[in-house]
Amino acid sequence: MTQKIKKIAILTGGGDCPGLNAVIRAVTRTAILEYGYEVIGYRYGYRGLYNNDFIPLTIDAVSGILHRGGTILYSSNKDNLFDYAVEENGVMIKKDVSDVAVENLKKENVDALIVIGGDGTLTSARDFSRKGVNVIGVPKTIDNDLVGTDVTFGFNTAIDVATEALDRLHTTAESHHRIMLLEVMGRNAGWIALESGIAGSADVILVPEIPYNINKIVEQIKDRQSKGRVFSIIVVAEGAKPLDGEVVVNKVVEDSPDPIRLGGIANKLAHDLEKLIKGNEIRSTVLGHTQRGGNTSTYDRILSTRYGVAAVELISEGRFGNMVCLKGNNISEISLEDVIGNIKNVDPECELVKVARKIGISLGD
Repeated sequence: MTQKIKKIAILTGGGDCPGLNAVIRAVTRTAILEYGYEVIGYRYGYRGLYNNDFIPLTIDAVSGILHRGGTILYSSNKDNLFDYAVEENGVMIKKDVSDVAVENLKKENVDALIVIGGDGTLTSARDFSRKGVNVIGVPKTIDNDLVGTDVTFGFNTAIDVATEALDRLHTTAESHHRIMLLEVMGRNAGWIALESGIAGSADVILVPEIPYNINKIVEQIKDRQSKGRVFSIIVVAEGAKPLDGEVVVNKVVEDSPDPIRLGGIANKLAHDLEKLIKGNEIRSTVLGHTQRGGNTSTYDRILSTRYGVAAVELISEGRFGNMVCLKGNNISEISLEDVIGNIKNVDPECELVKVARKIGISLGD
């Protein structure tokens, strides 16, 4: 017999992402209007669950947030309650405090928890599911690197921002006969670089999955020059690396579950290219967090809304321990157990890579 649901909770974890508010809105409106559930939202991700810091989510509370970036519930990417920093006897130690979170859910009579996040956040969602919490996951990341779903919400907005940046760089590059590099996010997956590079008419796209040979990049630029094309555009994913080389690490955040922060490859590559190419100025632009902010794209508003509605439907049907996902044109679900621990990388032989090559884009190899 399906459990009688009366009250559900939502939290958002990890980095902010376009579409978070759209999911929160869809969950809240569906839960209240369709099923009559009470809804609360834990603030600051899992930290709020630990501190029992929540707000009521009503129709009024989610009014006007569909298009907005960020999250009205705020977020944190440092709070793994299964390995949480607490002070004991004046010393900070890491310990499993997940039972505190479980008790807080029971105290507030929460029947089900919707967790919106990427790999790290959903790993904890799976772990809470193993502890008996009724959990539903929603896939969130601009990197589009979560397995089990064709597309994560936030990705479309990010590639729109990157494509617009490329459009703007083109005019400067052409006016000044420059080689312009644009560094985009994506961690160890090249989806943002690949799709924005194709859409933004890049001449070279460098992704983590295909280590680059700098001489091949030089060949592409010189070939363009020989044909009278006096500028070139290079899109480089932050996780790209040369053959027999390493990724460029911007900094290490010691208290984060994922301490490595990538960044700086565009500047390094510009410096390396300057030694090999004469007669062109080389400039690099790091797009950074602008890919995660601002208004949410039309596609992501719709996808986020579909995910939010589907998450509540799964709760109503008692199908816990799953993540909602997009398969083709249809919303479906997949077990959280099958999502965690893998990354959806760009296949070097996939159709999009072949498309890029066939229209003359170099992948640096």
